[in-house]
Amino acid sequence: MKSLSKIMVEITMLLSVVSSIAQIKNSKIETVAISGNCGMCKSTIEKAGTVKNTAKVVWNETTKTAVLTYDSKKTNQDEILKRIALSGYDSEKFLAPDAVYNNLHGCCQYERTAKPAAISNNVVMPEDSEKTISKVANQDQNFVSDSNQSKNLKSVFEAYFAVKESLIKSDGKLTATQATELLSEINNVKPENLSAKVQTIWNKVNAGLKEETSHIAGTKDLKHQRDRFVSLSKIVYELIKIDTKGTTVYYQFCPMANNGKGANWLSKESEIRNPYYGSQMLGCGKTVETIK
Repeated sequence: MKSLSKIMVEITMLLSVVSSIAQIKNSKIETVAISGNCGMCKSTIEKAGTVKNTAKVVWNETTKTAVLTYDSKKTNQDEILKRIALSGYDSEKFLAPDAVYNNLHGCCQYERTAKPAAISNNVVMPEDSEKTISKVANQDQNFVSDSNQSKNLKSVFEAYFAVKESLIKSDGKLTATQATELLSEINNVKPENLSAKVQTIWNKVNAGLKEETSHIAGTKDLKHQRDRFVSLSKIVYELIKIDTKGTTVYYQFCPMANNGKGANWLSKESEIRNPYYGSQMLGCGKTVETIK
């Protein structure tokens, strides 16, 4: 006989599914096994797989299964499970990249039993999934076009360059305004429109990107803004290295910034225009890497 707690869990899942059906058109419902341990895992799995009005994931910590409810005309099971794998959680079809799994919190590192045999777009497949690999490759062409991906992150990069320009002008008010715009562009990014490779990096840096940008947007104090711009530039560098799409970007360095520790920034121009000192030492620095 089922325990009362287990029955309550099943009722809660059922209510969540019913609610999802009401919100998602062309609903298709499937149950799949997804590894995980705890409530933190549940939060990550559901967040990674869920897309507003398109897909809803409800994961059961006890049974290690998830109910997927999705609009069958907009997405499919493989796309949902792929996003979940990229967040660190193995499923019946896709194994999470080792690096992502290893970055999970200790309590979330579940026992891995499947043996990976192939890698497609940074997602590791179980041994019996050659057909799935081919299928996902085709789906990547249908669901993630280079133009969508480039447009998605191009707005983020352009907003970052606007923040840099306002720091060059030593205008704290304008910098806060431009950082607010950058934060908006970050929030507008749709991870499902990114390739698996870019999505892996995006998932890694997204929280830090928002945190540093929020700090810059929340003050007009130039010193604080410039201190945060050091970390922000490191994060944007990670993204732009894999998504320049043919645009030349210059990674530049000032040895005197950051209390003498040195600091980098990114620029679309080879000319040195220092955002850490503005007109005080506009030409201080050098290009250390050209990214094409």
